Amino acid sequence: MKLAKRVMSLTPSSTLAITAKAKELKTQGHDVIGLGAGEPDFNTPQHIIDAATKSMMEGHTKYTPSAGLPQLKQAIVQKLKQDQGLDYKPSQVIVASGAKHALYTLFQAILDEGDEVIIPIPYWVSYPEQVKLAGGNPVYVEGKEENSFKITPEQLKEAITDRTKAVIINSPSNPTGMLYSKEELEAIGNVCLERGVLIVSDEIYEKLVYGQNKHVSIAEISPELKEQTIIINGVSKSHSMTGWRIGYAVGNEEIIKAMTNLSSHSTSNPTTMAQYGAIAAYEGPQDAVEEMRQAFEERLNIIYEKLTAIPGISCLKPQGAFYLFPNAKEAAKMTGYRNVDDFATALLEEAMVAVIPGSGFGAPDNIRLSYATSLDQLEKAVERIHSFIESKRR
Repeated sequence: MKLAKRVMSLTPSSTLAITAKAKELKTQGHDVIGLGAGEPDFNTPQHIIDAATKSMMEGHTKYTPSAGLPQLKQAIVQKLKQDQGLDYKPSQVIVASGAKHALYTLFQAILDEGDEVIIPIPYWVSYPEQVKLAGGNPVYVEGKEENSFKITPEQLKEAITDRTKAVIINSPSNPTGMLYSKEELEAIGNVCLERGVLIVSDEIYEKLVYGQNKHVSIAEISPELKEQTIIINGVSKSHSMTGWRIGYAVGNEEIIKAMTNLSSHSTSNPTTMAQYGAIAAYEGPQDAVEEMRQAFEERLNIIYEKLTAIPGISCLKPQGAFYLFPNAKEAAKMTGYRNVDDFATALLEEAMVAVIPGSGFGAPDNIRLSYATSLDQLEKAVERIHSFIESKRR
């Protein structure tokens, strides 16, 4: 059977490919350390599990409204008011089966064939594919390493055309962990206001920010930018609920209504008991959120020093999320590999350390390492990388 062009054009996920290879080697009995995970290594807090269990025992196992439970939408509204000082109505919120599904539904709702979406490089691997699946064209703008992988207003201006529908801002970023400041966001936002470009603000890592850095939502800068922005967020990273699949989009009521109509014909509704868990996540104690953040920050501070001591590896220190995104071009060169992709493959096959090649994020000179694993495993992994490079140096 001939498959549809839309799926034939998709690029396979490099993250999943490396993860699958690492699992295969583990099955064969190899001691593989996986640094590819995009999820916290903590279990979901107990009060959230209890709330979901209680909801099932009370018979809440049926359909909910397509846009999500009214109680959850209200909890999201309260969260946005408390954390960012933003006022929204429940009708401006749609709950989805994960933030990824919220993004997918958004692009399906706003893009026509040939519409353009500006995607900063490095990017999360699913952004371009979701745009293509909606008939749109990804337009890439490189965030230079010397500018902490962030794009500038001038770059954005140059990239905008008559077909530009939206720009994606992911702060803190996957894969770089870098954060846009309020001033940077305001400058980018002003360009979008001038040119009528929708801002898609992916804030899934907002709770994972380190040092003196502070997360700022572009929507909180001005009423005008709030109107121009769709916020994407969820409980996956903040509350270690990746498998629960609860995310949401917040913004323009007309767009949210279109997304809701689309969801009613695709997923019907997000999983009912997971929604009750998400209500508990937002309305219950937040101690576990801060405990996880502190653990990630401790790991980052320890591992960053060890990683940057390795010959051929240079790395900007992340400000958020739980990824390191070192430049490994020199390491690949000094160990005799053609490129960083080959270097990453060799790390897995010979040193038994799984990292994600940066080519999957549009940055072929880099690799992504997740520190969402134990400090013991992280230290072993960095030691293996160091030993591997030293043994291959030419």
